[in-house]
Amino acid sequence: MNELGTLQKIDLRKVWTHEAHDFTQWLAEEEHIKLLVDELDIEIENIKPEASTGRYNVDIVADEVDTGKKVIIENQLEYTDHKHLGQLLTYASGWDASIIIWIVKDYREEHKQAIDWFNRHMPETISFFLVQIELWQIGTSKVAPKFNIVAQPNDWAKTVKVSGGQNLVSELKLQQQEFWTQFKEYANNNNTSLSLNGKAKPQHWYNINIGTSRAYITLVFHSKNNLVGSEVYIPKDDLLFQQLYAKKDKIEQLLGFDLDWQELPEKTASRIRAFKSCDPTNMEEWQEQFEWLQQTTEKLHKVFKKYI
Repeated sequence: MNELGTLQKIDLRKVWTHEAHDFTQWLAEEEHIKLLVDELDIEIENIKPEASTGRYNVDIVADEVDTGKKVIIENQLEYTDHKHLGQLLTYASGWDASIIIWIVKDYREEHKQAIDWFNRHMPETISFFLVQIELWQIGTSKVAPKFNIVAQPNDWAKTVKVSGGQNLVSELKLQQQEFWTQFKEYANNNNTSLSLNGKAKPQHWYNINIGTSRAYITLVFHSKNNLVGSEVYIPKDDLLFQQLYAKKDKIEQLLGFDLDWQELPEKTASRIRAFKSCDPTNMEEWQEQFEWLQQTTEKLHKVFKKYI
């Protein structure tokens, strides 16, 4: 029988000595903040660390992709306290934020109760999250971060709630969740070779493991751009992208179609994308879109596994 390792919790300050200079800068990097927003079922852009407007200074400010709502993140690598709770409310007011995230080492019950109270009594367009950050290690392995949601709005995973239930974004997110749910059912009924273990969530992407931590496949539902896509997503590994690009002709020959190679030097990740122009909000076209997604993704998975 194989010997199993033991999880060991690591002191946050051993990795991030300074909250602003170390942890905030680490979190602001695209592949790191993605760990957080994936947990919260949101997607953000225009990420700015240590942002200020007038006398209001917040650790991270960003925009929610689907709605343009302002997102603020306040970090505290200690137990929650009244001072930071007050700062959180001040920053939320100064930035007119709709999504407010408080990341902490640990929390006191009265502060969790306060966040829960805000979510019950604030307008439904304003959402508060209390998130615990932990570091874990097995033996001499790399230290791994883990985000735990301590408090969040009721039914957040189901929809972005608004008064009267008439919000188009809410309907879009629910449709995205239904799209992934039906795609998984379609692909599994058609003997797919893909491992579709991820939960269908109300978001415009769905990730598929490719067997390595260096890259994964992301399926996308883009209503704004009128397309569905399947892409190899490479977080912060310029060398891997260049190695694959050097084999571009061979890879595309094996696939039987061309790819959109996006190095994205201004960002911390790159992608290699195939896409189909269509209207993903039109449910009558879903079967055709599902067929294309399954066939294309199976080819990407098979070919790129040889080179990654």
